[in-house]
Amino acid sequence: MSDCLFCKIVKKEIPASIVYEDEAILAFDDIRPQAPVHTLIIPKEHISTLKEASDNHAELLGRILIKIRDLARLKEIDRSGFRVVLNNGPDSGQEIFHLHFHLLGGRRLGWPPG
Repeated sequence: MSDCLFCKIVKKEIPASIVYEDEAILAFDDIRPQAPVHTLIIPKEHISTLKEASDNHAELLGRILIKIRDLARLKEIDRSGFRVVLNNGPDSGQEIFHLHFHLLGGRRLGWPPG
């Protein structure tokens, strides 16, 4: 999508603090962090929301979760604990309609989150 902020980051049209990239996944630090560690992990393919994902995306979504595990290790929050958030739709707080996961950690996180 030509007007999608995250697609523009994937295309390197908008700068981002990239912490990981491969042929299918991009991870970068959030510009408005809600915790000491706040990294966004996205598929490079534009998928608006989880409900828009097809069964064909199962492998990609699994790869993203494994990469989140690796990023938690890289960011040194794997031992103390971390949270993975996936907002889906306007009522969830999703602001950018490109599927993305939030990796949060580096401090004690409250519950309930919303």
